[in-house]
Amino acid sequence: MAQRYFLWIVLVSGLVGAAAMASASQAPLNLASVNAAVAEPGSQSLLFDKNAHRQVPIASLTKLMTALVVLESGESMDEWLDFQPWHVTPEANAYTRIRIGSTLQRRNLLRLALMSSENFATYNLARHHPGGYDAFVQAMNDKAAALGMTATEFVDPTGLSLGNLSSAADLVRLANALRAYPMVSDFSTMGYYTASFRKPRYSLSYGNTNALVHRDSWGVSLSKTGYLTDAGRCLVMIATMDGKEVITVLLDSLGTRSPMGDAGRIKRWLANGDSGQVAEVARRYEREKNALYLAADGAQVKPETVVSRAGPERRDSDPDTRGGTDTAEASGPVVPDQERRTQ
Repeated sequence: MAQRYFLWIVLVSGLVGAAAMASASQAPLNLASVNAAVAEPGSQSLLFDKNAHRQVPIASLTKLMTALVVLESGESMDEWLDFQPWHVTPEANAYTRIRIGSTLQRRNLLRLALMSSENFATYNLARHHPGGYDAFVQAMNDKAAALGMTATEFVDPTGLSLGNLSSAADLVRLANALRAYPMVSDFSTMGYYTASFRKPRYSLSYGNTNALVHRDSWGVSLSKTGYLTDAGRCLVMIATMDGKEVITVLLDSLGTRSPMGDAGRIKRWLANGDSGQVAEVARRYEREKNALYLAADGAQVKPETVVSRAGPERRDSDPDTRGGTDTAEASGPVVPDQERRTQ
């Protein structure tokens, strides 16, 4: 009798625990990013969808497609390329320490583009493409179409233009395609690098734009940040969460560290269903940006964003990675035409 009672207690306890876990797994996830997608590598189905099919500017996340086109071009990665001046005026800040006329191997131009988002290096990868710059941009669009990235279009290889558009769901497809290239993983997650140029000989040191690549506990295997004023802070990353690799795409958040904070919220949500908290300033930014997006689409403005778990067909609508709230850089209204910068 006592043994049967004990077994009954164990069974009930197990059922209660399982029910609690199931309830936690369905808890909503709060993110500072206005648009987001979470997926398992190799899958197009989304574990989490927040405006994941909305077409938005992606800033320097563009460089992920640049890397794919460079690697699929078949050109030698050991070739020394000379840095040519811009033949078009960049739309945003294009400051560089690289000297015009100096040379660097193609592989190291790609390294600087991925880890440090060096725009002049990225531009020169396109200039040295077979057929030239225009052919390179066309190859970017052709590859996007081949991957089924239906909300994606490119007008330049750097991400300096607001004409580079995509969606969080499309960028999941791109991240999956890049998993076949170990060089992208190596370069995009390298913490620091010193580039040695020729003609003349000089060296420049660079650091990664994603702080999480320095943390072994995250197991980051692909990373790219992006920023333009009108695109907000952006991140594409493959990292270890709850014991498995996860693709995270975060588009358009206000605070400098908001994407890192969102990554932490996603990590805890997958592990135990913790919804996370977002500061009111980030929520206000999200409402304002959603109003702009909806107005641009000619739709009626909704007061709040719909955020929930969903499949791939859904189309609606920080101080640190431990969670908490975000420290935003500004608390005023969204100003679409203010000075643009990129990262």
